[in-house]
Amino acid sequence: MLARAQRQVGAADWGDPTLAERFGRAVDHLNSVLADADAKRQAAEVCHWLLTSRLEFFADRSRYPIAEEVIERPLFVTGEPRTGTTLMHALMSVDPAARALRFWEVMYPSPPPGLAGPDDPRRARADDDWREINAKLPKWLHSHPYNDMLGDGLPEDERTWAFDFRVLTPTAWWRVPMQSLVQGLPTDAAAQYRIHRAMLQQFQYGRPRRYWALKGFHGFRLQELFETYPDAKLVWLHRDPVQVAASRTMMMADISEGIVGPIDLRAEVKKHLELTRASIANTMTHPMVDDPRIHHVRYRDFVADQIGTVRGCYEFAGRELSGAAEDAMRGYLSANQGDRHGKFRYSTTVLTDIGEDLDALHEEFRPFRERFGVEIESRV
Repeated sequence: MLARAQRQVGAADWGDPTLAERFGRAVDHLNSVLADADAKRQAAEVCHWLLTSRLEFFADRSRYPIAEEVIERPLFVTGEPRTGTTLMHALMSVDPAARALRFWEVMYPSPPPGLAGPDDPRRARADDDWREINAKLPKWLHSHPYNDMLGDGLPEDERTWAFDFRVLTPTAWWRVPMQSLVQGLPTDAAAQYRIHRAMLQQFQYGRPRRYWALKGFHGFRLQELFETYPDAKLVWLHRDPVQVAASRTMMMADISEGIVGPIDLRAEVKKHLELTRASIANTMTHPMVDDPRIHHVRYRDFVADQIGTVRGCYEFAGRELSGAAEDAMRGYLSANQGDRHGKFRYSTTVLTDIGEDLDALHEEFRPFRERFGVEIESRV
């Protein structure tokens, strides 16, 4: 597969001498979880897409002076899943002075979009991909209505690593009937941020300079994030962890059900509760959580006043919320109601159904809530 991709592209530079070994481990995983011949064929096609995309991407860096692009003062949004990070990022993305990653770019990054015209066929191709994703995973639109933006949608920073074979994300692997693999493959945060930075350079090249507005799950990788982007600022949203665990469970259950069919919900609840616990523990112990480049925001404050909260984030980052940006953000909120594709419903009863005691969970997370001023949310 590696040789076939090289022959098709006419290039041999993977950008990382460890790629072949890591890809082999990803293939071993695919072979271990896929028994059906059609599933393996589809997985091979996805692999070929990602491998050729990677070769084309690194070939661009030898053709053009992309590596000379300077990424200045990017603004990142982070937080637990289901804490409002996507909406905050969406609001920042409509600022005329900002630039955000787009799905059509990260799915088909070569050639640099700045060298392409407005009728670039990659936009339509990514739109078609997203129509397929939304048809296969219709419930995802309930929890993540922003997917209706199709190829112009806003990927998380982790999507820039799809062709690095460290995480198998649903937006690369939706055609393959398997649970998305978010853990288990060898990771290297420093290398992953080098890929991320290279992506930003690729999409900035040949375009007017704007500041980057980005979003991802960066809490476990703070050191590597700031080593890559020393002048970055990070906005970190915090919410009641009990609600986070319940909400993320149902969102990921909807995604998994669309890809692989019926799932064991109890197992999903246990998995996502443990992931929430691990992330909260990291937040409470990571030595860089109080770094002055990080601005902590309460979910309830953002829900109560989205524009005012974004303005505070801009002030923290040394930026001005212009009148044009505020108008664009208010227009976005007016035109994009959160329940436009149906109401996303979840309940903390998924936690009690596996034997968890809510009072005990609230007590377990009390130090976190006290540190960040997060209240217990009064919903069942």
